[in-house]
Amino acid sequence: MKFHWFLPTNGDSRQLVGGGHGLTRDHGHRGGLREPDIEYLAQVARSAEQLGFEAVLTPTGTWCEDAWLVTAALTRETERLKFLVAFRPGFLSPTLAAQMAATYQRMSRGRLLLNVVTGGEDAEQRRFGDHLSHDERYTRTDEFLGIVRGAWSGTPYDFKGEHYHVDGATVSIPPDPLPRIYFGGSSPAAGPVAARHVDVYLTWGEPPAQVAGKIAWMRELAAAEGRELRFGIRLHVISRDTDAAAWAEAERLLSAIDPADIARARTVLGRSSSVGQQRMLALQAGFDGGDVRSLEIHPGLWAGVGLVRGGAGTALVGSHARVAELVEEYASLGVEEFVLSGYPHLEEAYWFGEGVLPRFTR
Repeated sequence: MKFHWFLPTNGDSRQLVGGGHGLTRDHGHRGGLREPDIEYLAQVARSAEQLGFEAVLTPTGTWCEDAWLVTAALTRETERLKFLVAFRPGFLSPTLAAQMAATYQRMSRGRLLLNVVTGGEDAEQRRFGDHLSHDERYTRTDEFLGIVRGAWSGTPYDFKGEHYHVDGATVSIPPDPLPRIYFGGSSPAAGPVAARHVDVYLTWGEPPAQVAGKIAWMRELAAAEGRELRFGIRLHVISRDTDAAAWAEAERLLSAIDPADIARARTVLGRSSSVGQQRMLALQAGFDGGDVRSLEIHPGLWAGVGLVRGGAGTALVGSHARVAELVEEYASLGVEEFVLSGYPHLEEAYWFGEGVLPRFTR
């Protein structure tokens, strides 16, 4: 199994920080914001490396610092840590993306991973000049990834499709090794794209039964393409010495959220065309407005983070032993990579990195 951490380029806090998928980073936050300056992000990255995480995911979107620029700077602050750089394929040419990745891979000595984000909330897509519909964006991603892999092949690549027309796409030297491509998407339009092009299919932290269904779906699609995929999951974590201490921390995070922020976030996220986002929102259906356990959607799986945060909205909550059991439960379904985070990201990296990670890396 591989374990990765998260680089909070939209700011960090001892409270839940919103942001992503159309939300500003201020939703759900009341004071004490840690600005995402290079010194703090370097501290998080160095800690993740020291604790034994393989990589850090760096998000993309209006409310984040640019993932390519930040992580390129952090390659000089670390030695082994890899950087899972999220980017949206519609916002740059595929040949340029192939060139950027090849350069990054050489300069970092092989520490680049790529997280392809086809799209977010429609208003944010339009902010960047992208007016394609949900399904059209996946068609474009399909073409984009085909060109990127063609440009890395060492032979000039020609392609003419609905969204791109390139003649002789190539890079000066193909990246070695090729960056692993990570990709998430829950819609019927997303699955075939992942099956054809990606190395690791990522799902947000749904209950195990739902994750098992997604894995079965993607395995069938990949088999039809003559391919096999690795599977990963994106989760938050609240891991403590005891279950009681972990749930007390979840209660503290919940009690600090203004109900008006929850209502505002639900309105914004409810307009999202992302199928995955709608699945996250559905997990909050049992929330009664106060009881932290009303958001426990599977033993030890808590949907409270998604009240104010777009995207991944669930957390593993419990003692270190209990969290390890949950990791093993997902692993038994075929999940091999865990992309984790917690508030604040510096301290929570140590809680998981010292309490849980050694159980899997000895």
